[in-house]
Amino acid sequence: MATKKLVDLAKTIRSKNAGTDRITFDIIFREKENYELVKKSGALTKETVCRLYGIPESRIADFVEFDPALAIKFTINRLKPSGSFGEGDVFGCQQYPPLYDIEIPVED
Repeated sequence: MATKKLVDLAKTIRSKNAGTDRITFDIIFREKENYELVKKSGALTKETVCRLYGIPESRIADFVEFDPALAIKFTINRLKPSGSFGEGDVFGCQQYPPLYDIEIPVED
């Protein structure tokens, strides 16, 4: 079966702070068809997030498929508060790239 990368289907893939102790991720689609394709594929789940980021599921605070916005959103708990010593991404805005290469099955 053929696949497409998530980055080729989504309009926006981003991460940002959600308070000092969390980072939130947004995958937003322009076309409802692409949103539904990704949603129904089962390729983007809590388990996928855990594998990509090497985290236990207990660090995922929320995982939502939000139909009105054609968006899939999830939030992870940080290990260290934003801006604390040793924390590497104060704004949480550099965490999204691993999502780009998720392979989504598509019909030939």
